[in-house]
Amino acid sequence: MFGQFGQALRAAVAALLMAVLPGSGTAADELTARARLAAEGSALRAAGAGVGLSLQLTQAVPWRVFTLDAPRRLVVDLRQTRLDGLTPDALGAAPGISALRMGAFRAGWSRLVLDLDAPLGVAAAGMTTDPAAGSARIDIRLAPVPAEDFTAAAGAPPGALWPEGPAPAPPPKRRQTGDRPLVVVLDPGHGGIDPGAQYGGHDEADLMLTFARELQEKLVLSGRYEVILTRAEDVFVPLQARVSRARAAGADVFLSLHADALPEGHARGATIYTLSETASNAAAAELAERHDRDDLLAGVDLGDQGDMVAGVLMDLARTETVPRSERLAQRLVEGLGAATAELHKRPWLKAGFSVLKAPEIPSALIEVGFMSSPRDLANLTDPAWRARATAGILAGLDAWAIEDAAEAELLRR
Repeated sequence: MFGQFGQALRAAVAALLMAVLPGSGTAADELTARARLAAEGSALRAAGAGVGLSLQLTQAVPWRVFTLDAPRRLVVDLRQTRLDGLTPDALGAAPGISALRMGAFRAGWSRLVLDLDAPLGVAAAGMTTDPAAGSARIDIRLAPVPAEDFTAAAGAPPGALWPEGPAPAPPPKRRQTGDRPLVVVLDPGHGGIDPGAQYGGHDEADLMLTFARELQEKLVLSGRYEVILTRAEDVFVPLQARVSRARAAGADVFLSLHADALPEGHARGATIYTLSETASNAAAAELAERHDRDDLLAGVDLGDQGDMVAGVLMDLARTETVPRSERLAQRLVEGLGAATAELHKRPWLKAGFSVLKAPEIPSALIEVGFMSSPRDLANLTDPAWRARATAGILAGLDAWAIEDAAEAELLRR
């Protein structure tokens, strides 16, 4: 009886979540660009009491500009435009702009995000073209406005924030009982406009994409898993879209992959995180807040889209999923520890990571190591060490899958 109720509950939760949460779309496609943003002619500069931004393009492309509030940001999107390694520093600096980030945002789009120290509204924005050269230039001028006017004007145009619409709900999926390959969704953290932690000339986003691809290969070659990546290229995927992609894929397991860097202090070794509203310690809470804030800083507004009914169903679903996630974490700790002997002093912690909040999917976040630790960074960039680490994760998943299938059989009886 309980097993039938559990299946019905999971089906109801899946259908409701697909209705109230953003859809996933397809996996991120490789950015196909026809234009290039050129350093020469592109600049950020003071313009009277405001700021001027010029973007020189090799040809005209569709574009859009808008502001977002809390925190204040200017967002510029460029369609099919390559950045070709152009760094924010190349554009210069201006008073009132505290930071500038740029990179691939989604398939076919690049994005620039300027953090505003003060309410600066868009006073003028336009594109001019040079027919002879085939080039184009976007000029944007920001001017001081009252804070209430900035707030009233802020907001993204339709389709500018990921995702564009809900994906169709997949059919309810029966909990795995060991009679089929498990669907594992690997989530390489960060990407595109959000490089994640940066240390020693390395970006977290790049390191984790490499690690995810190698882990995918190891799991697939075992013959026991089907593996899907939330991003296969260096593109930005918001947190909610990562979870939605796992749900649309019918994931049995969701693993988010990260490599932190501490601004101060010393720490090393792998850590496995599971979801909890109460963090294990202050460091875990700070890490979860930092990961979640990356969406906000990249131009995506994080919003709570659940209602009371959805919240009740989610809590019910988690009564089954949380113990499964915690067993998953335990087996991953054992597998990684046996394969690498490179674990944090507290290898299993809990925190409120948004990316772990799919209530019907056993999920864990793996901080593979600390980029700020010379030893961990050497490990993360060493193919031989990564091979041992991915073997340890495979062993942990194998052990968990056997236990989880046995429990599912008992519940069905």
